[in-house]
Amino acid sequence: MTNIPRRTTITTHIGSVSVGSCHPVVVQSMTNTDTADVPGTVEQVSALAEAGSELVRVTVNNDAAAQAVPTIVEQLEDRGVSVPIIGDFHYNGHILLTKFPDCARALAKYRINPGNVGSKRRDENFQAIIAVALEHDKPVRIGVNWGSLDQDLLTRMMDQNAGLPQPKDARDVMIDAMIESALRSAELAEDSGLGHDRIVISAKVSGVQDLIEVYRLLAARCDYPLHLGLTEAGMGAKGVVASTAGMSVLLQEGIGDTIRVSLTPAPGGDRTEEVRVAQQILQSMGLRSFTPQVTACPGCGRTTSSFFQEMAQDIEGYIRTSGRRCPSGAGSVLALPTCPWRSWDASSTAQESPSTPTSASPSPAPLKNPRRRCTSMGRCTPPSRATTSWPSSWPSSRTTWQLTIKLGRKPTRLPTRCRLRPASP
Repeated sequence: MTNIPRRTTITTHIGSVSVGSCHPVVVQSMTNTDTADVPGTVEQVSALAEAGSELVRVTVNNDAAAQAVPTIVEQLEDRGVSVPIIGDFHYNGHILLTKFPDCARALAKYRINPGNVGSKRRDENFQAIIAVALEHDKPVRIGVNWGSLDQDLLTRMMDQNAGLPQPKDARDVMIDAMIESALRSAELAEDSGLGHDRIVISAKVSGVQDLIEVYRLLAARCDYPLHLGLTEAGMGAKGVVASTAGMSVLLQEGIGDTIRVSLTPAPGGDRTEEVRVAQQILQSMGLRSFTPQVTACPGCGRTTSSFFQEMAQDIEGYIRTSGRRCPSGAGSVLALPTCPWRSWDASSTAQESPSTPTSASPSPAPLKNPRRRCTSMGRCTPPSRATTSWPSSWPSSRTTWQLTIKLGRKPTRLPTRCRLRPASP
């Protein structure tokens, strides 16, 4: 594990999950089902939790959704899914939490956006939510979003800026307003009786450079745990790359205690993809270990066979579907052979197969890598060093590998039959 110094924060407990600098960075996600659809929401929460989401947020936007929350939590518990459920409130959270106390009890945390709890009665509505949190001993996330920023505060700060001898850029004023909104709301929550250790803060924007700047400034002004995320990240590669680019910089600086990758899925797409991306960000940076990592060559003109691509795909698919996890504190890496003659296990050449081409030469010893914690054992005859593609002289095009991955003390045998196909003439 990489030893990146974390920004010092308090610890906030969200159900059974602890968030803060004394604990690993937490992965979370959000459903996109209609919360009133109990079976559909239960299925998606279960899938997200199984994929590795440690916190799951659901929309609570109307009476039907609020009434469904206790049933959702109960059915999840019946399934053995203990992931804490967070309620996401906009505009009417003070009404729903007061009107449906069973919902307020069932949720593990409330997310409040101070930009949409009202204007004329903003503080009153905000304090009503805090009162419910106090009654049920729940933490809150004060989640500021650039797209729904408190307009009264922003207008006031813009007017003040316009009167300065050297006014700031409008972007900088917006970032300042986001930070002020978050910190003023946190102060109001504490003045209303909520404990300092019951608050998490986020300040989400949709631009990578804006994300980095706002969180650096916010981190310097408070010790609350920070929820990182690029809002409206987008679809596919754009969403993955933008989220990774922004959050990785902050995580490297020790900023961030829980993350969400807000991917827009394709119609009917897999919602759990955002969980896997979040895990991969943390694991690639050495901050967490979730599953064994498969290191494989991208291929070049020396590897015209599809063997290694297929093997890597089979292994990654097995690890994903089997639910394999790294032992606690361990980071397992399975390094697949790259150039065919460089990384073969010398033990695989102990006995020559009748199908071995006469040009084949003994394999060199495997490359030593002190970080390699998984062991792969191939039972194939390697091609010769001078061969730039799989020898077409091999009579069999279906040489089976039996691959074993050792995770901790117990080896796991992959139930997969990989093929070696000769290169096309």
